[in-house]
Amino acid sequence: MIFILSKILLFLIKPFFWCCSLLVTAFFIKSPKLKRRFFSFGLIILLLFSNGFIIRKVYNLYEPEYPKAIKNYDVAIVLGGFSGLNKRNNDIQFNRTSDRLFQTISLYRKGKIRKILIAGGNADLTDNQVKEADLVKVFLHQICIPDSDVFFENQSRNTIENAKFSRAIIDKYNPSAKVIVVTSAWHIPRAKLIFDRTLANKPDYLPTNYNGEVSKISFDDFVPEAGAMSSWDTLFKEWIGLAVDKIRS
Repeated sequence: MIFILSKILLFLIKPFFWCCSLLVTAFFIKSPKLKRRFFSFGLIILLLFSNGFIIRKVYNLYEPEYPKAIKNYDVAIVLGGFSGLNKRNNDIQFNRTSDRLFQTISLYRKGKIRKILIAGGNADLTDNQVKEADLVKVFLHQICIPDSDVFFENQSRNTIENAKFSRAIIDKYNPSAKVIVVTSAWHIPRAKLIFDRTLANKPDYLPTNYNGEVSKISFDDFVPEAGAMSSWDTLFKEWIGLAVDKIRS
């Protein structure tokens, strides 16, 4: 039930939903004064949350810095959410967070990581038969990474379950293993809170696919863009999840 309610909440916190609600209310409300207010608030939200410059600066403040040096690790835990099933060819399909996997593969090839642990099940409310870890298992085999060097956890639906099921695998493999958790930069603060309290030994963290930018300001930064709203959706989800997890701890 809590899992279903969390999905509903994720819809309600979307700035696009707020904007549409205000504009629709302005259309149907009779009072001219209130109509102007609702329309103005809707327009302000639209302009504010579609501004790419603002959201990228917020991400810059929230995302951690990239580590100056990468040590050697026994296990790299790659958090899921970076791939799914391409129903056109029944093969794996990567999304914009797939840097999590590719950075890990790069470190493995360089000898920085001994084992890879893919942590990812299926968080879909209706179509949850295909497990992400199972798709990645086939992909890693295809690119000639030995099956003996990869662990798979395909039951988790969120970060808390990622940590819980990953610990069970690591404790069985090597309870004193040196671990690094690989996930998107904007997900690091929440992942760190959860994994630090779940694993026997606190792991290190590798941030990937940053949403913040360090480039100079340009005119394009102030042109409204639809992707900015999506970025706010992600950030609000992380902030709420982080707040809830802190209360739980």
